[in-house]
Amino acid sequence: MADDPFEDILNLEDQFYQDGYKLGQADGDKAGRIEGRSLGLEKGYQKFLEAGRLHGKAIVWANRLAGLKTKSASESQQPAENGGSEETQRQSLPQLPGNPRLEKNVTTLFALTEPDTLSTENSDEAVNDFDDRLKRAEGKAKVIERMVGEDQRRDDAQKSASPAGTKSPSLEV
Repeated sequence: MADDPFEDILNLEDQFYQDGYKLGQADGDKAGRIEGRSLGLEKGYQKFLEAGRLHGKAIVWANRLAGLKTKSASESQQPAENGGSEETQRQSLPQLPGNPRLEKNVTTLFALTEPDTLSTENSDEAVNDFDDRLKRAEGKAKVIERMVGEDQRRDDAQKSASPAGTKSPSLEV
C-alpha cells in the first residue's frame, strides 16, 4: 500500500495550508520591510528636525551673548560706507548677561547639534551616538532656557505640531 492513489487527495488540505502559509509569510515580510523603512525615515526626519531646531536656538543664544560674538559679526554691524542715503533699521534681541556657565552651555549645545558632525549612517553605533547627542542637547537647551528665563510652553507647542497639520500651534502673544 505504498502507492496509494488517494494520498494526494487526502493531503490536499495540508498542501493548501502550507502554500497559503508560505505566501502569507512572504507578503508579511515584504509589508514589514516597507513599513519599517517608512517608519525609520519618519523617525530619522523627526530627530534631525529636532537637532536643527536646537542648533538654531544655539546660534541665536550665541549671538545674544557678548562674549561669543565673532569678529565678523561685529564688522557686519558697522554701517556700510557706500555713499548711499538709505538707512535701514535693525532690530535686535536683547543681550544676555555675561555668565561663563551660560557661555559654556551654549557652546556645548552648539557643538552637540552642529550638522557637519552628526552622522547619517544607519548603523546601531551611529544611531545610538546620535540619540545620545540629541538627549544631551535637549538637556542643555532646558538648562539654558531656565538660565535665560525663556518660556518653554510656546516652543513645546511648536515642536509637537506635526508636518501633517494634525495639531496646530497656538499663537499666544
